[in-house]
Amino acid sequence: MKVLVFSAKDFEIDNLKKANEGKHKLTFEKEPLNANTAVMAAGYEAVSIFSNDDASLVVLEILKELGVKYITLRATGYNNVSVKSAKRIGLKVAYAPEYSPHAIAEHTVALLLALNRKLVLANAQVHQHNFLLDNLVGFDLNGKTVGVFGTGHIGSIVVKILHGFGCKLLANDINKNQYLENHYNLEYVTLDELCAQSDVISINAPLTYDTHHIFRNSLLKNMKKDAILINTARGAIVKTKDVIQALKKGNLAGYATDVYEGEEGIFFRDNSTTGIKDEQLLELLALPNVLLTPHQAFATKEALTRIALTTIYNLDCWAEGKSCKNELGYETFVS
Repeated sequence: MKVLVFSAKDFEIDNLKKANEGKHKLTFEKEPLNANTAVMAAGYEAVSIFSNDDASLVVLEILKELGVKYITLRATGYNNVSVKSAKRIGLKVAYAPEYSPHAIAEHTVALLLALNRKLVLANAQVHQHNFLLDNLVGFDLNGKTVGVFGTGHIGSIVVKILHGFGCKLLANDINKNQYLENHYNLEYVTLDELCAQSDVISINAPLTYDTHHIFRNSLLKNMKKDAILINTARGAIVKTKDVIQALKKGNLAGYATDVYEGEEGIFFRDNSTTGIKDEQLLELLALPNVLLTPHQAFATKEALTRIALTTIYNLDCWAEGKSCKNELGYETFVS
């Protein structure tokens, strides 16, 4: 099968080649999929896309017209794909589920520890031969209340890790995890209660119509003034403008995030020479109590291997005319 891999990153190409074992003809394209680049897929049966690629209706229609039949995502989240539209026009879409729950959960805790214990500032200070501790005071996680928004595969691991720190654990999710309740003393509460009671809040839910900008003023104003918010899910779950104001007014102690709602055209690129023009992102980065990483939570050797294997598995299934367990239908998509 001829496959065009959009948004191909240098760090993932070798894994994809190794997993492929020469079965499919892979062509790697660094440009993301969008309405302008979709024409590159002419002559290809399938395309592989990343989490920041645009697979909206307009783009899907172009792909369909060019003869593309299959789309395989190298990601778990698929909010960037109009799955209903793909199904309607006859495109099959598959994703890469559960490839890195441990990687993302571990990065969540790493962000929390780094922000709380001011590790970035400490490192900068000692490199300037400043060994004072005045600006480096954090707090014990032991005994603190942590709220986990979303207890799926990633959120469940976050719960288990923080239980080991001796945290009191609250959660909010549509579906309760009875195992976590019984074995990790997890208590499910309303989102308002979670925000009001938690010293730390970790966002580990998918981006849907219901979760879009759910963390905005109405929730942020209920949080403790010394609380820390961590986001390793999707940027648009948080209304960045409101978080910036809460941080500036002292209504939120810190924000650590691996994602940003305006990532497209900025993340996964070296902007060091051109700079960035997103004023909101610049404002966020200028705040001393913000820690931002460039959507790297998934980037471990193990996760990249699993992504590559899953991507090739999806292509194998379609090439061999078999059903694909990772294929998405409109019933799994929240529009």
